[in-house]
Amino acid sequence: MSGGFDLQGWMQPRLGQVEQALSAWVDDQAPAGLGQAMRYAVLDGGKRLRPLLVLAAAEAVGAGGSAAALRAACAIELIHAYSLVHDDMPCMDNDVLRRGKPTVHVQFGQAQALLAGDALQSLAFELLTPQDGSVSPEVQARCAGLLARASGYWGMAGGQAIDLASVGQQLSEAQLRQMHRLKTGALLLCSVELGAACAPALPQAAAQGLQRFGQALGLAFQVVDDILDVTADSATLGKTAGKDAAANKPTYVALMGLEAAQRQADELAQQALQALVDTALDSAALQALEGLAGMVVRRQH
Repeated sequence: MSGGFDLQGWMQPRLGQVEQALSAWVDDQAPAGLGQAMRYAVLDGGKRLRPLLVLAAAEAVGAGGSAAALRAACAIELIHAYSLVHDDMPCMDNDVLRRGKPTVHVQFGQAQALLAGDALQSLAFELLTPQDGSVSPEVQARCAGLLARASGYWGMAGGQAIDLASVGQQLSEAQLRQMHRLKTGALLLCSVELGAACAPALPQAAAQGLQRFGQALGLAFQVVDDILDVTADSATLGKTAGKDAAANKPTYVALMGLEAAQRQADELAQQALQALVDTALDSAALQALEGLAGMVVRRQH
């Protein structure tokens, strides 16, 4: 499908656009140094996969370049950043390295890190609901509902709860898949759904195909994450390598072995690509989503 599509050429201007918008919207003037901690958590680091998926999905459904798409792209990155700030804290994963630099609680203290995460979460929904008429009330409501569900107890927060409760336990493949579907997959699926939600209306086949794409891609991302935790070093990852095994956490590699986990990631990538075909959307409009799926499986960090 992709032919000679230049993914890097597609990504660079959009990454610049997202970075500029995040820098403008995450206010460094927030009280008592809170803005500095928020900006430290969000800016100058990260793959920005979730914003890119929002923008690619929006373009696939004809909503590229809209204010809604850019706001949704930044909103989901804020939710992702807040989740990392909280996950890294001593009461959760107790990590000291994120995106190649000290974690927020190491740099600013635990109380400020907790507040920075809280404020980033609130700001995400503020971005989705502008009062300037740039985004219709219908799109605002759709996007806010999608992001709330994906980040809540039947999404990211619920998955993290399962993860913390599963340390030292032997999970079945179905249980592990469910944990990852919530903890990591929900936000990646939501990224695709947010982009699609920026269009006024979408044929059922297209909506269902994009949903299946997001589901397969979300799980593939976590399988690759499990693989990288045992095959890459901390400098490459930008976070502590080997921490899942050290913490005795259930992973795909622990459950099925390295080679089988890699096959699983490849199979999920193929499912994602087939789901794009099933959308019946214009193949040229889907090239960015296809390219991002390939990037997820081939990534080294």
